[in-house]
Amino acid sequence: MPLSHARIWSALDAMARREGLSASGLARKAGLDPTAFNPSKRMGPGTPPRPRWPSTESLNRILEVTNVTLAEFAVLADDAAPRVATAPLIGMAQAGQDGFFDDAGLPTGEGWDQTDLPAPRDSLFSLRITGDSMVPLYREGDRVLVDRERGDIRRGDRVVARTLAGETLAKEVGGLTARTVTLTSINPDYPPRIIPRADIAWMSRILWVSQ
Repeated sequence: MPLSHARIWSALDAMARREGLSASGLARKAGLDPTAFNPSKRMGPGTPPRPRWPSTESLNRILEVTNVTLAEFAVLADDAAPRVATAPLIGMAQAGQDGFFDDAGLPTGEGWDQTDLPAPRDSLFSLRITGDSMVPLYREGDRVLVDRERGDIRRGDRVVARTLAGETLAKEVGGLTARTVTLTSINPDYPPRIIPRADIAWMSRILWVSQ
């Protein structure tokens, strides 16, 4: 399996823990800028954000000061590979037929496929909803799961957008132009917001919501 961006950074974090250090402490021990391995340095600007990789030189210095071989580092990276969780998947038409659910309403029998659940990674996080602008879709206290690497935004997507002024919004994309984004609320009491793209720091799709 190739060494992905997430696995390499996870392996570096594992090396730091083995040394009893933080990521900053490991960088300092190798004679690097103490902020070189900070989580904030692992993704660059843009939508979607551009992954930043540790340089060959910095990785070589880390291996030298920790006495870890490249082969051992590869094992650490392999251990860091996300184990993708899955959930049963079936079509809506099939779901109406007998034999796919037990008496408790849980999946049973043959014919189920699997859908991947998001594996933990640096770009994945959740936010707690405040306010009622998205009622009844999202309610106060609900948690939405967002992936910063999912920047392929289209009209109709539910998104979290953060403005350069520091405002964070959970909305639906009502329209997209070269210069503006229209963000709409489900609650009709809230009018649409038309925001210049230049004023948006980032915008990513909501994967799902939990209560």
